[in-house]
Amino acid sequence: MIELKALSFGYRGRTPLFERFSLRIPRGEAWAVIGPSGCGKSTLLHLLAGLSVPVSGEIRINGARLERPRPRTGLVLQDHGLLPWATVWKNARLGWRIRAFYGPDERHTPTDASTDTKDAEEHVVYWLERLSIAHLRDRYPHQLSRGQRQRTAIARTMALEPDLLLLDEPFSALDAPTREGLQRLVLELNRERGLTIVLVTHDIVEAALMGETILALSDEINHRPQILANPCQGDFGFEKRTPFPATCERLRRMLGPGAEPWTPPFDGRQP
Repeated sequence: MIELKALSFGYRGRTPLFERFSLRIPRGEAWAVIGPSGCGKSTLLHLLAGLSVPVSGEIRINGARLERPRPRTGLVLQDHGLLPWATVWKNARLGWRIRAFYGPDERHTPTDASTDTKDAEEHVVYWLERLSIAHLRDRYPHQLSRGQRQRTAIARTMALEPDLLLLDEPFSALDAPTREGLQRLVLELNRERGLTIVLVTHDIVEAALMGETILALSDEINHRPQILANPCQGDFGFEKRTPFPATCERLRRMLGPGAEPWTPPFDGRQP
């Protein structure tokens, strides 16, 4: 479970993004975070990852106060974060190399996690195959499509068996079929593994598809969370059916007058 307790954060010389902001995310749930540019979506993710430190207040994950990046948190970024000089195989295996270097110190590696080479290879092979990129193992990032690079980043993260997966607009630059395939995969991981997921998006439709609960942030100081329970999670292909349009419209209203009106995607059929 994730708990934010009276959290305050802002960048020096700017209006605070969060002020005494409290939130609870139950273990095993998939949340989507949405809001206008500059409202603190990515900042919230960096705070949950331990990459940024609150000015005041605290973050607890599974009861433990977060004071640094934790080894069981996985972070997937929009730009993939792959090493350009490393192959798909070496990129996917990177986390295991770091584990072996530091050992089970609970700072870089969980104390109960293996650092065995055979275990590492089994995990990496499994995720490359699960993500349909095993045949690309010897290619370099510049030889891959955007979707293949994102799959490699997900493989690298999932090979370490995280219990919390943070995703920062990971599908925004992908074509529609690739995006939907990865969206479906993330929801499968949530269901299969009880993986807690927090996904940042700027897209109302994606938020309605991905989050069983949706957190809407404001471009003013965020004091209280605006939370929407979402009955439409995973309803791929049902954008025109109730309650999907109603959910998207409620989200648009929560985001305020600057949000674009939501309209159902055109499917080529006459009304």
